[in-house]
Amino acid sequence: MVALIFGAIGGVLVGFVCGVVGLIKAKQYGSGRNMAIGALVLSAVWTVGLLIFVVAVVNSDRVTATDVEVGDCLAEIPDGERVLTVKTISCDEPHAGEVFAVLTMPGGDFPGQEVVEAYHERCSPELVSYSPQSMLDDSVQLYVLYPTKETWDNGDRAVTCIATLDPPRTGSIRG
Repeated sequence: MVALIFGAIGGVLVGFVCGVVGLIKAKQYGSGRNMAIGALVLSAVWTVGLLIFVVAVVNSDRVTATDVEVGDCLAEIPDGERVLTVKTISCDEPHAGEVFAVLTMPGGDFPGQEVVEAYHERCSPELVSYSPQSMLDDSVQLYVLYPTKETWDNGDRAVTCIATLDPPRTGSIRG
C-alpha cells in the first residue's frame, strides 16, 4: 500500500523501492502483487514525465538550425562544421549573432559542397539591404550555415546568413 501511495504522488524512488520490496513480499505471502506492480508502473510513469519535462525546459531555447528565420538572434555563434541546433534569444538581450537572410538553393541533386559554399557571396548584398550601417562596423562579421549532403537529402536547401557581433550587443542590427 505504501508503494502505491508513493508511486501515485510522485515519490519515484520511494515508490520504486517499496514496489520491489512489495513484489518480494508478495511471493512470500501470496498477496499484494497487483499493488506492487501498480506502484512500479506509477513510478515509471512519473520518471518518464519528469525526464520529458527536464528535456523540454533545457532545450526550450534551442531550435533546429534549418528552422531559424530572418531577425532571429543567437546567444552564441556555433562552432564546428555540422550545426544541428542553435540557441535563439530575444534581440533585447546581449547576443552574438543575428540572422539577416535565409537563401533557398534550387532543388535537384546535391550540387557539391563547393557550389553550396559559393552561396556565401550572396550574403554580403543581403546584409547591405538588411543593415546598411553594419557594412561600416568592423565588429560585424559574416557566418554562414550551409546544407550538407546529408541535410540536402532530407530537403534542406537553406543557406543561412548570420551577422556575428563581437562583442555581443543588445538590439537588432536591422535598420
